[in-house]
Amino acid sequence: MNDATTDAVRGVDALDADVPDDEVPESVPAESRAVETNGVRLHVVEAGPTDGKLLLLLHGFPEFWYGWHETIAPLANEGYRVVVPDQRGYNLSEKPPAVSDYRIDELARDVVGIVDAYGRETAAVAGHDWGAAVGWWLALHNADRVSEFVAVNVPHPTVFEQELRNSWDQRLKSWYMLPFQLPKLPETVASAGNWRLAVRGLRDTSAPGTFSDEDIRRYRRAWDREGAFESMVNWYRAIVRDRPTPEQIRVEVPTLVIWGAEDRFLAKRMAGRSVDHCVDGRLLTLDTASHWVVHEEPHRVAEAIADHADPLPPGARE
Repeated sequence: MNDATTDAVRGVDALDADVPDDEVPESVPAESRAVETNGVRLHVVEAGPTDGKLLLLLHGFPEFWYGWHETIAPLANEGYRVVVPDQRGYNLSEKPPAVSDYRIDELARDVVGIVDAYGRETAAVAGHDWGAAVGWWLALHNADRVSEFVAVNVPHPTVFEQELRNSWDQRLKSWYMLPFQLPKLPETVASAGNWRLAVRGLRDTSAPGTFSDEDIRRYRRAWDREGAFESMVNWYRAIVRDRPTPEQIRVEVPTLVIWGAEDRFLAKRMAGRSVDHCVDGRLLTLDTASHWVVHEEPHRVAEAIADHADPLPPGARE
């Protein structure tokens, strides 16, 4: 690790927020760190050999790094240097106050800064939900920094924009984005009754038993952090106010799209249409999985990521 990396990747005591002793479960062979990137301090969880191929796992809403917790060990065992951030506004990471702080360009620059912080030129990137949206943006605008990309249950931004413009079916699935534009109301409603509606949203849209009581305890704790849920909702406010258009449509980065076919929020047809915009694209459909496929099928997702973004150089795997 070079001097620049040492300055940027610092210990738990560098985090502004208190890190619970059980932030990283005993079953996850990882450690917490703070990374300075793009003007913000992000909490990350890292695992695997320090000289392994860098793999960034980006969570979505309303999760945090923990959404990937069951994939970390198998991917670290494959030889990756696995880094899983709490993206800005989430859990233990810094929470800038303005809606404009959550524009997609800023979110993508955070990830580029993480790659820099680990002293690498490129990283493989896998993202779920909003993490996939950030990953698509990176693959379109910072292709030289992304070796491979895996998008889980969020489509190419052009495909999503076209569906929202032309499909009442997808508009109805995305109805929740409208009340998220209101000030304070989403945060108030979601937190009522110890996050009753937020918890119901996870459990009602996933396979039975997907989210354990321990999972829910951890999510409640992350949502309870001062300013966290407002910052999380600001991602939705920023995308509607900014309405960014990618500079190009064609994705040059080798891309795997993983799609839980039972997703209640996003139409399955967008998965194949997204692959059509990739020079080197593949689709893996998991027929019985929902939007929460990383929780439901973590080992299958980890296997697919490792197959797509081989951690070993050509010829090294027998």
